[in-house]
Amino acid sequence: MHDKIQALLDKDEIRDLRIRYSHLLDGNRIDELDTVFAKDAVVEVTVGRMEGLDAIKAGLKDAYALFDRDGRGHYPFLHPIANHLIELTGPDTAQGTCYLVDFETASKDDPNPLLLLGLYADEYRRIEGAWRITRSRLDVVWPTSQAPEESNGPA
Repeated sequence: MHDKIQALLDKDEIRDLRIRYSHLLDGNRIDELDTVFAKDAVVEVTVGRMEGLDAIKAGLKDAYALFDRDGRGHYPFLHPIANHLIELTGPDTAQGTCYLVDFETASKDDPNPLLLLGLYADEYRRIEGAWRITRSRLDVVWPTSQAPEESNGPA
């Protein structure tokens, strides 16, 4: 019974990582991403491949600046996630996927707020007692299916 309870607790903490990522990115709190990613994490999203926490923060700050066309300093986009599926692969490792719906909220010529639909594939590791994302890849499935380095957007 204890193992099942621990698995539920682990999955809930892991699920919170992706939710926390969305809140931190969208709210321009990128400096707090060390609560989401491991120091040596690799992230592949629409703005390219970033290796290591410093590169992740720098790349996402650049993307944020690009999309904050109104200069509000917060929420030029929203990254809701859904259908989070997590598999514990060991006592301190896991993998998971979830859907991304990426909305732009900053002013733009096209009134459609939907920027893209995608699927995150993540790897997780418990480090010093806390779960972190160690690898993340976003596959864009709409408007066109593109590898991360070929598409546009802050996801």
